[in-house]
Amino acid sequence: MAIKMVVSGKRKTAVAKATIGEGTGVVSFNKRPLEYLTSLQRLEISEPLIIAKEVLGKLDFDVALNVRGGGTACQVEAGRLALAKAIVDWSKKEEVRNAFLSYDRNMLIADTRRKEACKPGDSKARASRQTSFR
Repeated sequence: MAIKMVVSGKRKTAVAKATIGEGTGVVSFNKRPLEYLTSLQRLEISEPLIIAKEVLGKLDFDVALNVRGGGTACQVEAGRLALAKAIVDWSKKEEVRNAFLSYDRNMLIADTRRKEACKPGDSKARASRQTSFR
C-alpha cells in the first residue's frame, strides 16, 4: 500500500483537498488532467510544481486535487495553496518551504479575507441609503 497524505487549502468559499502519494508527477484537478484548464489557470496551478522541481530535481509524487465551492478563480487559488502545502509536507525539506515563501507568501499561507455581511435594515454591506433633509 502506497503512503498517501491529504492536505487542504481554502480561498473564500472554495475548499481544495490535495491527495499526494508516490508516483511520477501527474497532477489532476477534479479528476481531470490540467490540460482541461485555461492557460492562465494551468500556469497558476503549476507554479508550485515548477518551484519544487527546481529545488528537488525530480517530482516523485502524484497529486489529485478535489475542489468544491466558490468560483473558478477561487477554486484554482485554493488548489494552488493545497498543492504547495502537500508538496512541503511530502518532501519534509525546509528548502522547499523557503522557496515557496520567497516566491509568494500566499502559496503556503491562506488569504483569510471573506465577504462582509450585510447590515441589518440595509441591502448592502457598507453603503447606506442617502437621505435629503429638505
